[in-house]
Amino acid sequence: MSDSNPRSVSWVTVVVVFAGFVVFYGLVSEFYHPSAAALPYNVAPEQLPADQAWRATPESRKAYRTELQKDQASQTAKYVWIDQAKGSIQLPLDRAMELTVRDLNARAKR
Repeated sequence: MSDSNPRSVSWVTVVVVFAGFVVFYGLVSEFYHPSAAALPYNVAPEQLPADQAWRATPESRKAYRTELQKDQASQTAKYVWIDQAKGSIQLPLDRAMELTVRDLNARAKR
């Protein structure tokens, strides 16, 4: 009866795991296709698709970010009907937090 050397078992494990990683990486890289998120920066706007032209220059990226932040801020500061038939509305973020804290405090007092 021969005993396995624990050191040889660990090397076999390492080799098997590494081989599995290599196979997995090969499969993933074979089927991976870069998306629009992988477009290069600082290229001429006419070289980009129309919906990605904001990526062309640092100035256009800054303007896009500023506009996006302004839109997001306005979305979090107004009341909007989500589903009027069900009575579901979007609240301003501050008001929603106030109501949540009020409800949690009411439950804690019970």
